[in-house]
Amino acid sequence: MILFDPSGPGILLLRTHPEEPKAPSRRILCTALFMAALLTRARTRSTPSAHGPTKGCRRSCVHTAACCSALRRKGMLTHAAPCVYLTDVLLSKGGASSTLSMMLGQRVRQFGEKLVRRRPLEPRNESEIPTPHLNSFDLVVFGVNRTLRAGVYILAGAVAVYVTGPAIIISFLVAGLFALLSGFYFAEFGARVPCCGSVYLYSYVTMGQLHAFITGWNIILHFVLATAYLTRAWSYTFDSLIGNHISQVLEGTFSEHMPSFLAPYPDFVALALVLLMAGLLILGVHVTARVTKVSTGINALVLSFIIISGFIKGDLHNWQLTEQDYKLAASGSSDSYSLGPLGSGGFVPFGFEGILRGAAVPFYSFFGLNAIVTTGKETPNPQRSIPWSIGIFISICFLAYSGVSAALTLMVPYYQIHPYNPLPQAFHHVGWAPAGYFVAVVILCALFYSLLVVMLTMSRLICAMAEDGLLFRGLGKIYARRGTPIVAILVSAILSGIMAVLFEIHHLVELLSVGVLLAYFLVAFSVLVLRYQPDQSFSKKEKVEEETEMEPIVEGNPSPSVPEAGTSNPLKSLCNPISTTPTLKSGQIVYGCAFLLVLLLTILSLLLALWPSRVFSGDPGFTAGAVLLLLLIMWITVIIWRQPQNPSPLHFRVLSLPVFPLISIFVNIYLIIQMTTGTWAQFGIWNAVGFAIYFGYGIRHSLEEKSDQNPPASNFHTFDEHTSSAKSC
Repeated sequence: MILFDPSGPGILLLRTHPEEPKAPSRRILCTALFMAALLTRARTRSTPSAHGPTKGCRRSCVHTAACCSALRRKGMLTHAAPCVYLTDVLLSKGGASSTLSMMLGQRVRQFGEKLVRRRPLEPRNESEIPTPHLNSFDLVVFGVNRTLRAGVYILAGAVAVYVTGPAIIISFLVAGLFALLSGFYFAEFGARVPCCGSVYLYSYVTMGQLHAFITGWNIILHFVLATAYLTRAWSYTFDSLIGNHISQVLEGTFSEHMPSFLAPYPDFVALALVLLMAGLLILGVHVTARVTKVSTGINALVLSFIIISGFIKGDLHNWQLTEQDYKLAASGSSDSYSLGPLGSGGFVPFGFEGILRGAAVPFYSFFGLNAIVTTGKETPNPQRSIPWSIGIFISICFLAYSGVSAALTLMVPYYQIHPYNPLPQAFHHVGWAPAGYFVAVVILCALFYSLLVVMLTMSRLICAMAEDGLLFRGLGKIYARRGTPIVAILVSAILSGIMAVLFEIHHLVELLSVGVLLAYFLVAFSVLVLRYQPDQSFSKKEKVEEETEMEPIVEGNPSPSVPEAGTSNPLKSLCNPISTTPTLKSGQIVYGCAFLLVLLLTILSLLLALWPSRVFSGDPGFTAGAVLLLLLIMWITVIIWRQPQNPSPLHFRVLSLPVFPLISIFVNIYLIIQMTTGTWAQFGIWNAVGFAIYFGYGIRHSLEEKSDQNPPASNFHTFDEHTSSAKSC
């Protein structure tokens, strides 16, 4: 029930009838405000104002302004001015078209607000806050265990034979350096959220819903492809132990019917392994701490054995191969079709472009640094433990990957490396067959363990997104007897099985790397813009308190409006902000500049990737375009640098903003562009499906959408005419 007083304020009382089960709908409230505005407008006879309520009606619309402010916080009114200004707009010239444009603008703004809604954190009791019990060594061991698994045994083969040759060592160095930078961004990103969690959770709490969905959806892609890649590698390794009989039968049966962009034959062994692992997870099988420690120890011993063996049995001539060596190998081999490309020979047979492409592929192998960031808050001194742990972790991973790659390319000429079963074949090549069988068995065990961990993590992420409403809620169904997300496990297993059956390992690895590079890009972008935003409240209690507070409305003779200092010259205010702390305006400036920088860096990356010779040879058009892009990038970077940063204390902060994040963003974009057209097509299809799910289902069924549709409301709201501030109960 809504009561009006034509001679007084617009609304005296807003009350829900006791028999009504729901709060007043948006249509009723907006109609009430409109009628109140008409009555106030008729009484005051004020003239339309371009800046809100006029002087004559300022006192009479105090209560209506309070109503508007309350409804605006509930998402029911988006205009910044009280309802008298709303009436001025509706009664001005072109009333119908103005009303329609205003309604359209309101709809667009509401839609945009849905995309950036942040998830509030549940308040935790002191007993729920974990006590610090880890140290830097624990973090390093945890990250290494998440990283040095199957990839170190398989990845070097496919990259060395097709992309880099012996220069794969340099590729791992480049990837490691930029992974180190990304690790620091992960550390600050996680430091902004006062709880442990995943990158998906951090994105949802700090950046909003759409950013979180893109991050989570591409991390799911990472896990799906990692599962397919690991099962395909397990199948290759197992087949090599039994004399390649399975691959020969399947290839002879299906190779003629498979398209060129798919694998030569469908790998049904990989599909069976995925389904087996899904069954084990549904039954509640999990990895214990003891199994983790034993696996880490075995990995370290086997890797040491491989590296030492490579330097003992290796030949430096394999880093100086020529065309004559290639012809000799082709004439002396009964299966010359299996030889990889020669390139130009030597240590860098595929040039600088090959090194960069090779650096883009193994980026995913450093994704274990996320584990360090998410658990680093459980250390007594995160400011020191997290950066030191990330640095030591990256160094160990680089030494392991580069050591195995060096041993492999020293033992076997790079064009003779088996792309999918490199290490056992390398030991057979140098005459150490028993060592080859031993390494193959170890690889099978490592792959099995990695599969279990990856599929378990993937099902938990899918379940978390389904519980948030961004994915279909049925995916979050829990098997009551075992406590496992049965639907999420089955769906992820089916997706991974299809990818494992149809695609080769090198196609899976390239697509896998694109997803990881995008995740690194999003984190660097988030760190860049969040540093320049005002303080954010993350707990649900703080958000409710903010929504219940109303702005103070000062009565009395209003002073003439004075333009804000620094706003008379917008270009001057970009480089000389008045405030020393972030404001809403400065935060919006950084957001706009950051998006513009991403666009300019993408164009620059395309120029350098597609036409590098024209850019560096002095071609007038391409060189002038690259220089112009660099000047624009520098100017926008200066604008961001001049904006005030948030001084809130964090247990870790990245140095040299905004330069380092921009370098990382540029490298990630450039490496993504290095991928093949087929990889881009697959990546585009995956994200198109994701956006269809989000805009067709997730945006309407998220928890935040439901909370907006059913806001907490009391039975009635009263407004005192003589108070300068009001609070909604």
